[in-house]
Amino acid sequence: MSFTLGIVGIGQFGSHFAELFAAHPEIDALYAVDAVPERIDAVEARGVTFAKRFDTLEDLLASDVDAVAIFTQRWTHGEHALAALRAGKHVYSAVPMAIKEEEIRAITEEVQRTGLVYMMGETSQYNAAVVLARRIHRSGAFGEVFYAEGDYVHDMDLGFYDAYKYSGGENWKATASYPPLLYPTHSIGGILGVIGERHATSVSALGRPDTRGDGVFDKDVSMFGNDVSNAFALFGMDNGGAFRTNELRRVGYPSHKRESRFRFFGEDSSFEETIDVTYWHDKKRVLDVTEQIATGATMSLDDPRLADVSPALRDAFVAGAAPAHHQERLPKEFQGLPNGHEGAHHFLVDDFARAVADGMQPMVNAWQAARYTLPGVIAHQSMNQAGERLEIRDLGDCPLPVQDLDADQEPIDLEALYAAQEAAKGTVAE
Repeated sequence: MSFTLGIVGIGQFGSHFAELFAAHPEIDALYAVDAVPERIDAVEARGVTFAKRFDTLEDLLASDVDAVAIFTQRWTHGEHALAALRAGKHVYSAVPMAIKEEEIRAITEEVQRTGLVYMMGETSQYNAAVVLARRIHRSGAFGEVFYAEGDYVHDMDLGFYDAYKYSGGENWKATASYPPLLYPTHSIGGILGVIGERHATSVSALGRPDTRGDGVFDKDVSMFGNDVSNAFALFGMDNGGAFRTNELRRVGYPSHKRESRFRFFGEDSSFEETIDVTYWHDKKRVLDVTEQIATGATMSLDDPRLADVSPALRDAFVAGAAPAHHQERLPKEFQGLPNGHEGAHHFLVDDFARAVADGMQPMVNAWQAARYTLPGVIAHQSMNQAGERLEIRDLGDCPLPVQDLDADQEPIDLEALYAAQEAAKGTVAE
């Protein structure tokens, strides 16, 4: 069943995704909502056609549109998703799912009541390293994963000032102080996107107050009353293990090269990602899997479509597929189109479109999105309580049929990769 889609927020992300939604064969027509009509004009000038424009989200929800894609300010996602679900619309939401526990729970309740599709567009789900680690985990090679690490290391100086000015207007400093732990899904999602059978049960978190003194992360300026720019959280897992995440906004790190990175330690083997080199290793061998997660560019960094994006952020909007990705499952219409976030964008759009068309829930459904988001909300509370360990009340598994579009992907053959690596070494030695 094909469907119509309304995009709410035609900004840097909304405009980029509009091109992909427009190309997907399951989507019949696009509608648009943005407070700045010129942004819609700019997307149409690039060849994307909107069947109709609406002045407000309320007007869109009152129409006959089948689904909405929400790309509004991050603290509004929960409110907007609930409004859409209650209006009978399927929902794609940019991250995070919401910033309040009650909104997160309400979304899952509404999806269960209505059977509508909800998906959170977490890019880490299809980060090339996460995809490879997930394939390794599904092969059983890790054994039980008892510890993992996920870092979202994105310095404010590398494009975030420009991004907040673009979205926040004259009062951008008030929103640029957004609490790091309320944007937890890139780090948590990358971990649980691999070990999806696990979830967080408790957390203790700490935060470091900012020292820049430029009016960002200033409690007196912040609409969130937040002065923390770097935050650190340790989560307990339901198997007795743990995972740790860092959300860093003041850090000497080349986030344009790799803004998220992950490590997994299992009883049988492990996986470690650095900026330039990534390894899988068991108790005897070390395998360099860097080439398996290497992504090529899908467009130039100087492409006019990126004119509103800070040069320091453009790498995130051009990275295409890696050998680890399941490219065969994507619609042929996506070939040659812009991608981003290490090849994630194509897969996110395809997941949502096919879930709606097939009447099933996507992999990052409301319950999985809650597992990626709610632990950060509770971690933020722990940070504000001097690191007190707090319980995370898990919402459980998705009770509706879930569609795994990668279930038929060829299993990863670590033995073959290791043999090829050793053969290459022998060739060099000769």
